[in-house]
Amino acid sequence: MRSIWNGNISFGLVSIPIKMYPATEDHSVSFRQIHTTDGGRIRYRKVCELEEKQVEAAEIGRAYEDADGALIPITEEDLAAVPLPTTRALEIEAFVSASEIDPLQMGDAYYLGVNGTAAAKPYALLREALRRSEKVAIAKYVHRGRERLGMLRVVGDTLALHRLLWPDEVRESAGVAPKEKVKVKPAELDLADTLMATLGEVEMSELHDEYHEALESLVAAKVSGVTTTAGPGEEPKGGQVVDLMAALKDSVRTARQSRGEPAEEGAEATVTELRGRKKTEQKAGQKTAKKAAKRAPAKRSASSTGGKAAKKTATSAAKTAEKRTPAKKTAAKKTAASAKKTATKKTAAKKTTGRRGSRTAS
Repeated sequence: MRSIWNGNISFGLVSIPIKMYPATEDHSVSFRQIHTTDGGRIRYRKVCELEEKQVEAAEIGRAYEDADGALIPITEEDLAAVPLPTTRALEIEAFVSASEIDPLQMGDAYYLGVNGTAAAKPYALLREALRRSEKVAIAKYVHRGRERLGMLRVVGDTLALHRLLWPDEVRESAGVAPKEKVKVKPAELDLADTLMATLGEVEMSELHDEYHEALESLVAAKVSGVTTTAGPGEEPKGGQVVDLMAALKDSVRTARQSRGEPAEEGAEATVTELRGRKKTEQKAGQKTAKKAAKRAPAKRSASSTGGKAAKKTATSAAKTAEKRTPAKKTAAKKTAASAKKTATKKTAAKKTTGRRGSRTAS
């Protein structure tokens, strides 16, 4: 791999000689411009306006154009004399949590390798310090004619540099969001949550550029002289969504079918309720069960064996009411109340019998 920049990482008084390598590559298919009438190649030539002739790359320099249109030549020596410590070094400014970096600032990525065997020890020191602290380093450096902001992080056993936009280069999002005030219903959120769960997760390594593959197949067919024909393709659905719930249900059904899950025609999509709502309903069910348990026990009767048996029945019914689901709580409550009434009747009947026997004896 060919390096594109040489310099040093300045880590306090520690200097680490490094080389910068591109961490990404572009796989897009490149096209050339041609003259459609005869197929001739269209090229861009660099021509001097004063001499009106083509100029070679070695003769081309750079200049700054001021407001009046005058060109002020800037040489490599001029740039090297700029009093910036970041001209040939990555100056680490601070160490922060990666969560503090706005993804909108993220730019190109590079790998940083050592430049010489003496750089191995300080390189490993910085790498392990970043790994243990679980932080990233914010640095400044000069690349391609301007000072840039960068983020250093650990990737495997390598230091990686991500170019960052300066904070004032990120535009505000004001005016982009819808101006209309809309209210999202809980049922819509539940169905959206179901759709997210149905779609599931994806292995990022399995994603690939299908358009790139189609272009390669097209080029290969052209080279072999095969005439390719394609259908009209699917028209984009750009219409306004009238029934959001219906659209969400159709999306859930389609997602399940694409994953090979059975989905009957016309069947309603099952809504997965949000976790917070489930916990609330469980707490409400537990409170109802406790109330039923308090009302269920029968009155104590010291003189009646039947009363004690009825009391046990009522207590058992109360415990059953606590364990049963909310749908069966009403039935359990009725059973406990019935047991209580039976116990009361049996106690009253025995007392009456005892009184009659006493009167007969006298």
